[in-house]
Amino acid sequence: MHTRRQFLGTMSLPTAAALAGVPMPALRKDGVAIAEELASHAGSPDEVASDEMFWAEVQRAFTVDRTLVNLNNGGVSPSPAFVQDAMKKHLDLSNKAPTYYMWQIQEPMREGVRLRMARQWGVDPEEVAFVRNASEGLQTLQFGMDLKRDDEVLTTTQDYGRMITTFRQRERREGVVLRQIEVPVPAEDPDEVVRLFDQAITDRTRMILICHTINLTGQIFPVRELSDLGRRRGIPVIVDGAHGLAHFEFKLPDLGCDYYATSLHKWLFAPHGTGLLYVKREKIPEVWPLMAAPERMDDDIRKYEEIGTHPAANYLAIGEALTFHQGLGGARKEARLRYLRDYWANALMEHDRFRLHTSLLPEFSCGIGNIQLEGIDSGALNTWLWQEHKIISVAIKHQQFEGLRVTASVYTHPEELDRFVDAMLFAAKHGISA
Repeated sequence: MHTRRQFLGTMSLPTAAALAGVPMPALRKDGVAIAEELASHAGSPDEVASDEMFWAEVQRAFTVDRTLVNLNNGGVSPSPAFVQDAMKKHLDLSNKAPTYYMWQIQEPMREGVRLRMARQWGVDPEEVAFVRNASEGLQTLQFGMDLKRDDEVLTTTQDYGRMITTFRQRERREGVVLRQIEVPVPAEDPDEVVRLFDQAITDRTRMILICHTINLTGQIFPVRELSDLGRRRGIPVIVDGAHGLAHFEFKLPDLGCDYYATSLHKWLFAPHGTGLLYVKREKIPEVWPLMAAPERMDDDIRKYEEIGTHPAANYLAIGEALTFHQGLGGARKEARLRYLRDYWANALMEHDRFRLHTSLLPEFSCGIGNIQLEGIDSGALNTWLWQEHKIISVAIKHQQFEGLRVTASVYTHPEELDRFVDAMLFAAKHGISA
């Protein structure tokens, strides 16, 4: 957790309005004031996790619709009000004269956001690119490494569908071969996971894709061990961090990986359509950008941002989201997300018809859980929860399991989880037919 002095030291980014001679003190002060108040709250992460007075302050930062219960924050999360306001203000400024304000004033300001994000997660700013989502970052890596016909790429059956589709297209277009392995659900033996990957590697394996956190169940993978495996075998390992960054505490160097892509509109609460791509500096020249960049940018991380005209506002408002994350404290956020997951999971697991496909051990999961009500189709149950109770979840049907993916967030109130638990218990006792 940041000290007060360290926290305030991150607030040095100039605003677009200041550069343009248009002061905007209220917006900046509001965001910093909220984050500063949260940062000053006493108590260990475990103590604060159940302190509803603290989380009431967090909940007030959001503008969510309380007539429904949103338990699909793993898909995309709402942003705090002052993050939304920041993006709107930056967008208003850019529209005064886009070729001046957006290109000459706001675009250079991305460098300040880049510096802060790199500092927060312990890497060189020259290794951090801003993209629109994890999929764009991952496809940059999946398409950006040269492969030949019959070269193999290796991943699991539980990796994100879009990333599997990306490899399938390379199969059709270039003749590469996709190989997938099954891993246990849940997987509570990291050595077994590494062994499964190791035994699937052949002399034609040229790329490995792994999830930091599997989106279907919330399973956290042993990224460092798998990265070490790839390094020993001379195979690049791409890490899908869509559900990792800002979800639980770590620094990117802790993972020992060379490539990591994430969405910032999930757990950082940044504007929708923002993501981050990390490529270790010496690897940048080896990976082509998704869209063409000039040769002079071959070793420049910014070549991955060459997508043509794009809004600056979304990316500048990442700074406000980072301010909120720092005030909240990554360790407290992690503890709260796990507390909320355990709140509903433990209540349902008291009844024998429920099956949890997520480990409750902290080293293997955090805020995401997957629960099955045996005897009821998960798709039908998901539809019933929405139609009858206005509860949003996600139905997961996989070849190894099925269930509902449930992802609460820091703005979720325990009473909303009580509504979910009560509805699920009703379904278990009475069914869901009309």
